[in-house]
Amino acid sequence: MPITPLCAPHTDSPDSELEGGSQAVKAQQRLRELILAGQLPAGTRIAELALVERLGMSRTPIRAALMRLGEEGLLQALPGGGYAVRTFSEREVADAIELRGTLEGLAARLAAERGVRPALLQEASACLDQIDSLLQPGSLDDAHFSGYVRLNAHFHKLLAEMADSALLAREIERASGLPFASPSGFVGVQAHSPDARDTLVVAQHQHRQVLQAIAQREAGRAESLMREHSRIARHHLGMALLNPQASVTPGVQLIRNKR
Repeated sequence: MPITPLCAPHTDSPDSELEGGSQAVKAQQRLRELILAGQLPAGTRIAELALVERLGMSRTPIRAALMRLGEEGLLQALPGGGYAVRTFSEREVADAIELRGTLEGLAARLAAERGVRPALLQEASACLDQIDSLLQPGSLDDAHFSGYVRLNAHFHKLLAEMADSALLAREIERASGLPFASPSGFVGVQAHSPDARDTLVVAQHQHRQVLQAIAQREAGRAESLMREHSRIARHHLGMALLNPQASVTPGVQLIRNKR
């Protein structure tokens, strides 16, 4: 969703408003990339004028991007004004993952209790079939991992829809947007480990079990399976912190080992 600029454009043209919103989104994406790549280290105070020069944009979309990243949690507002790049304790990240798992567990339970349209179940099953195809080779390359991240995100989105609750779907999206809390937030940690494929196969088995429990209207089982599934991300968090230099998880350098 385009972010409304903090200052109104000097024109009433709808095209100008859309362009301003697009610039704000671009600034937000680029700034997030700089932070997660370590080009703006933890604790760095963000200077608007420096970003104007670095990103080649005006101050209005950059201010909107800073505000949005502050809401996401990647930046923290400073007492005297402005923002700085945040750091996160291991506990904070673990809590965010736990929150997502709890909400997704609730979604799975409600889906099983309320029932799900056959078409939606079929779409989720087809998504898992595609993941199965990706995991067939004995070893996985970067393209396989990228494909898994995309399909995994889609499957989790479908699970949220199955609860038939717009409120819950929004809260799951909000929780998944917390730094490092998305369903595939730490999948990259596995990319070059010898048991990479095995871990994803386990996750895929859990996907199948959750979908089966929902289809069979086993509410308690669906919820417990979904909450257990989120613990894979918690395991990957520990792996990333053991060797952050070798980790391919963007932004892992922002996580402090101390709680």
